[in-house]
Amino acid sequence: MRHFLDFEKPIAELEGKIEELRRMSEPGGINITDEIGKLTEKADKQLRATYARLTPWQKTLVARHPDRPKALDYIRHLITDYTPLAGDRAFAEDAAIVGGLGRFRGRSVVVLGTEKGADTETRIRHNFGSAKPEGYRKARRLIELAGQFRLPLLTFVDTSGAFPGIDAEARGQAEAIARSIEACLSAPVPIVATIIGEGGSGGAIALATGNRVLMLEHAIYSVISPEGCASILWRDSAQAALAAEALKLTAADLKHLRLVDEIIAEPLGGAHRDPGPAVHAVGTAVENQLLPLLGLEPEALRVQRRDKFLAMGREGVA
Repeated sequence: MRHFLDFEKPIAELEGKIEELRRMSEPGGINITDEIGKLTEKADKQLRATYARLTPWQKTLVARHPDRPKALDYIRHLITDYTPLAGDRAFAEDAAIVGGLGRFRGRSVVVLGTEKGADTETRIRHNFGSAKPEGYRKARRLIELAGQFRLPLLTFVDTSGAFPGIDAEARGQAEAIARSIEACLSAPVPIVATIIGEGGSGGAIALATGNRVLMLEHAIYSVISPEGCASILWRDSAQAALAAEALKLTAADLKHLRLVDEIIAEPLGGAHRDPGPAVHAVGTAVENQLLPLLGLEPEALRVQRRDKFLAMGREGVA
């Protein structure tokens, strides 16, 4: 059953009527094909109009949609011969970060992603995509593995942020994130990162410090969640919509600020409505960004990444 967001209620009502009419027009029922066609056209127009004017807060809700393709969906469909790797070789396995070896369109790669889970059981198993220090230390291990074997690194980011618990802080959460970022900056191989849903705080940038950073049309990427920002600034999480506007967290805002390199268009109504084409579009965009990087020397890749991130906030906005 399709899950509708609050602002999609008019669309939900139209699609509910269409489904009801289709049941009535089944063999032996009333022929109401014309009426179904008119309602379908009206629902399509409503969907287009709604998604053409999404606010930053509505984009946040779309980025968090429970049916949106997750990191493992992209890995399953884009990476062949995938062999998952686990553990940080120091403390534990963290299922919030997934990764391993595989082939991307015939080329050997290392892949990493933050996985939120698709239902209650998998969300709990993957800790809702919020990694602990061992997750970022596993990420660092795989990044260094990619460098050791000269394999391109692809990352798929979808996290509200690193796990904020006391046990995570006690085991060095900040240091683990910093080391993961350091590993990305030092890697002698191309890194292409894609924000597929939420890109929250240091938990996201730990896997997104790439030569190229891509972002899905309805994804978000910010230093803090809108609710967290509202709680700090106004001591009221109900002001999240206002905070989302101020944070400039949409793909269009971040492309304008030169913080991401490419926006990947989503199917009408978001990636959750038609996951197949969304995953294919990401694969094509990643390949197009990766190919020019393959011919660069390791030092050139490092310099490009370093200069890219040092320039953020310094250059004039186009």
